[in-house]
Amino acid sequence: MRNPLTHPAINFALTNRLPRALCTIAFGKLSRIRSRWLAAALVAIWRRSSDLDLSDSLRQEFTSLHDCFTRELKPGARIVSQEPGTLSSPCDAIVGAHGVVDDMTMLQAKGMPYRLEELLGSGASAERYRGATYVTLRLTAQMYHRFHSPANCRISHVDYVSGDCWNVNPPALERVPRLFCRNERAILHCQMDETGEPLALVAVAAILVASVRLRFADVLLHLRYRGTNPIACNHGAQRGEELGWFEHGSTIIVLAPPGWQLAQPHGTGARVRMGEVLLKAPGR
Repeated sequence: MRNPLTHPAINFALTNRLPRALCTIAFGKLSRIRSRWLAAALVAIWRRSSDLDLSDSLRQEFTSLHDCFTRELKPGARIVSQEPGTLSSPCDAIVGAHGVVDDMTMLQAKGMPYRLEELLGSGASAERYRGATYVTLRLTAQMYHRFHSPANCRISHVDYVSGDCWNVNPPALERVPRLFCRNERAILHCQMDETGEPLALVAVAAILVASVRLRFADVLLHLRYRGTNPIACNHGAQRGEELGWFEHGSTIIVLAPPGWQLAQPHGTGARVRMGEVLLKAPGR
């Protein structure tokens, strides 16, 4: 018998029509309760109701549900490609909409466009990525939630944009216009060492998440951190270096230089693992 929660309309109603901010804050408090028996019980329920796989986790026992969400990997669990002229996937994910930023417009789903300057919070920032290649990477709740640098690069600054916490799964993307521009997000502006070209990672929070932690900036981004805020930094990152993590599951939008192409076979719906080649430079 089909699980009714998998029906798109029912899933959308249950995960978006409830008080999203209140549910997110309440879930955050529950997930941080430090109790080994409670964590074990919640993880057991989670594993029975999903495809959660902890075989590559550094730890198998957790003191809270939050510890499981933000788990680290065993050494060697991911191989980070060092192939020149490529960008590695910053995270484990499902590939969503991708293409070229055409007339400063992108797609979140078929027939659902949004503007780059609205996503990034300013027209000046958007101009750096005119004509860029974009790839949307969706992290499900069960996946490894940490994200890593896709190249050797320098992170010049981060723009934090306050917002809502809509779900970012396909039923929501097909129903909520400009969803990524509504949700809370952190934009990491980078410059690639290999070519000097700009590169951006847009970490979009979602319901039950709304919290992004950055390794190189001592600030916790969450629902109570208001406004559009620039966060100064000057961090040199190596390919595969951990940059931060989500508290649950969410989305990263990669903005690569014009002309870069999605590596095969990573089309829409494909699963990609952190460290695999995601994008290739022209002529590669």
